[in-house]
Amino acid sequence: MDPIVDLDFIDNRTPEQAAACDTKVTAETNTGKGRKLYIESYGCQMNFSDSEIVSSIMFEQGFDTTADIAQADLVFLNTCSIREKAEQTVRNRLGQINYYKKKKPAMMVGVLGCMAERLKKSLLEEEKIVDLVVGPDAYRDLPNLISEVDGGQKAVNVLLSREETYADINPIRLNSNGVSAYISIMRGCDNMCSFCVVPFTRGRERSRDASSILREAQALSEQGYKEVTLLGQNVDSYKWASEDGTEKVIFAQLLEKVALVDTNMRVRFSTSHPKDITDEVLHTIKKYDNICKYIHLPAQSGNSRVLELMNRTYDRDWYLNRVDAIRRILGEECGISSDMIAGFCTETEEEHQETLTLMDYVQYDYSYMFFYSERPGTLAARKLEDDIPLEVKKRRLAEIIEKQRETSLNRNKLDVGRMHKVLVEGFSKKSDEQLSGRNDQNKVVIFDKKHYKKGDYVNVFVHDCSVGTLFGKAID
Repeated sequence: MDPIVDLDFIDNRTPEQAAACDTKVTAETNTGKGRKLYIESYGCQMNFSDSEIVSSIMFEQGFDTTADIAQADLVFLNTCSIREKAEQTVRNRLGQINYYKKKKPAMMVGVLGCMAERLKKSLLEEEKIVDLVVGPDAYRDLPNLISEVDGGQKAVNVLLSREETYADINPIRLNSNGVSAYISIMRGCDNMCSFCVVPFTRGRERSRDASSILREAQALSEQGYKEVTLLGQNVDSYKWASEDGTEKVIFAQLLEKVALVDTNMRVRFSTSHPKDITDEVLHTIKKYDNICKYIHLPAQSGNSRVLELMNRTYDRDWYLNRVDAIRRILGEECGISSDMIAGFCTETEEEHQETLTLMDYVQYDYSYMFFYSERPGTLAARKLEDDIPLEVKKRRLAEIIEKQRETSLNRNKLDVGRMHKVLVEGFSKKSDEQLSGRNDQNKVVIFDKKHYKKGDYVNVFVHDCSVGTLFGKAID
């Protein structure tokens, strides 16, 4: 999953974007289990999906979940390592959790995920409150690690795997709205982008058994879910084959199979890599009405030299070729979002301007935007000098954000005066008399409640917009 935005610098996110950046806390389950688990998840959608896997494993070990940390016997922070700020947020949170542990000394505290993988045993030494450290491929070992802590020991397992996909584990939907759910289709990443820690914290790519993905999609349909998002660090490189070699499935084929599970259930996916997204995928999207016409296609920079330093394995022309293909096959209305990094190593003012002109050409609906933050252990940290002053990074980022605000507003204005099919996700944040949902292009649409409810598909005529939201009227 490509890097996550710095929350200090963006204000036009959809709920899905916010979910990819904010913290999520465990929902409450009460089935009579003897112990309580509390999880906070940070970072990308993959972390939130992993927390659902962890909850399922711990449920089998006698743990219900709680939304009240004071009631917890076991506290997990599922962490992100994409930026220094993300790690510092977790460290600050551990300091706050110490308040609860002092009141309840038997409380166990664990750090999961990418930060656990990056720091390993040193995390136990640096943060005395931590009892166990578990990497993203070691969640099956949690029962053994918990037993070690119960016995008075600290516990660590950060071994990465070339096979683990957790395909046989039925996730417990922790924070589900009952409408949308994630399905993890692959783990790890083989792209060695020079700025990114993901290959080091999540290991090599491996694709999940296609039949297990379809079973999960079918189960979600039967439970009444109306939308699934297929997750992977690079979904376009999904490739699975049966053990006997009689069945082989690539991403375009998987996308079609999931779409056919339930034609009334929307299908989204994230994230696409510009070097891998094919016309076959685009034609599959076009073929099925329930595959959303929205693609997250991270550019990172608009300059070919900088892209080469980033080891993105494509140049500006290649990226624009893929954008042109999206517009040609799926039409101008297809939503496109991106990631942008300001102030990468040695970036000049002229190269920064090329990022802005790329944004002018593509006309993104929205973007994840942040300035470059060097991460220990990455190729950039080892081979490149982080030589752009912070004030220059911030100024360039501000220019990128302002450009995105302009294009977001322009793209939203194109939706005014049109009818949109909206999947209702819940009430508007500002009023229980209004509902909020998303259209095919992943844009938030607000309209008066009338007789509609969460999970309904509603035809909404859009009459106004802001930078981040469409406003309309439901048409019976």
